[in-house]
Amino acid sequence: MDQFSPLVERFLRYVKIDTQSDEESGMHPSTDKQRDLAGLLVTELEDLGLEVDYDERNCYVYAYLPPKGSDADIGFIAHMDTSPAVSGKDVKPQILRDYDGKDDILDPEEFPELKEHLGETLIRSDGNTLLGADDKAGVAEIMEMLSYFKNNPEVPHHGIAVAFTPDEEIGEGTLNFDLERFHAKQAYTVDGGKFGILEYECFNAAMATVEIKGRSVHTGSAKGLMINASLVANEFINLMPEDETPETTEGYEGFYHLDSIKAECEHARMQFLIRDHDLERFDARKEFMRDAAFTINERYKADLCSVTIEDQYPNMALFLTDHMDLVERAENAVRKAGGIPSSEPVRGGTDGAILSSRGLPCPNLSTGGYNYHSRYEFCSVQEMERSLQVLILLAKPDA
Repeated sequence: MDQFSPLVERFLRYVKIDTQSDEESGMHPSTDKQRDLAGLLVTELEDLGLEVDYDERNCYVYAYLPPKGSDADIGFIAHMDTSPAVSGKDVKPQILRDYDGKDDILDPEEFPELKEHLGETLIRSDGNTLLGADDKAGVAEIMEMLSYFKNNPEVPHHGIAVAFTPDEEIGEGTLNFDLERFHAKQAYTVDGGKFGILEYECFNAAMATVEIKGRSVHTGSAKGLMINASLVANEFINLMPEDETPETTEGYEGFYHLDSIKAECEHARMQFLIRDHDLERFDARKEFMRDAAFTINERYKADLCSVTIEDQYPNMALFLTDHMDLVERAENAVRKAGGIPSSEPVRGGTDGAILSSRGLPCPNLSTGGYNYHSRYEFCSVQEMERSLQVLILLAKPDA
């Protein structure tokens, strides 16, 4: 039987538990099956001797390891759920030792990033599900970091607060996060990808809901009377900039994304994601959506179109300006773990964005996972081990 490191064994145990969240359920947590992993983590944390505080109702796991040789606290946060985009049921992790690029699922010609992982040990699913490295790699690394300090009691460390959250993948990971139950006043989310990349900037994000009222009339006598809401919705879409979509932008470039549409003759409803790193441009994008509705209404001389905009999360860079020491400490830890630190703007959001806005500064660390939310998801065991070393270093007083 193959023998793996404790970190890998832990990770393989976690990914086999289905924790997929569901944005349509209306429940909190959105799926009860997330409690399966939460319950296991509670047991394992208690076995490690930590102070455990399980918010069973909302499915948040908080725990604390008191400091040794330090008077400071540091926090680490990861989410338990997996994306609704691809099934997370019956995950069958596959181990690719000494990856040579010859694999039916992980093809370097399709995913050039894989060329940087030749010779490494990779973990993927069997191709029928996602893997769940997002974010069970982060969960496993945090848990193994705690195990390290419990198994090496002579090693000094800060007080270590941890939290494992539900529903991050549907934007509700911090909905019931209780800052009073989390011991630390500064923290890291452990939810990134490639080893060495530190994330402390993300999009400003909003959801725009566009409602269009049509007028249904029998098609035989519709001339001059019918207003087909489906066609009006198409007119609205045509007002949007063609070169400002997710598939045409990168880096700091913002976009509008038509996330969903449901249209009939009498009524159409669309939801757009609005994203921009720059707050001024972000506000301008929201105003552009409202202006598009005004243009439609002027065109038809009727109140057909309305836009409701709801802010989702802010750019965490707005709240980390006075806490860049967290980033500098993480950069030093990456170097000590043998990596070259770099930063990239998150073209999305993290729990850290909301938590930072609520007064818990929280940049994001890498985990060694790739191709999230897909059947091609994989993680590098070597990068997971190095990510674990970063957590251990950050928890030590001399990081």
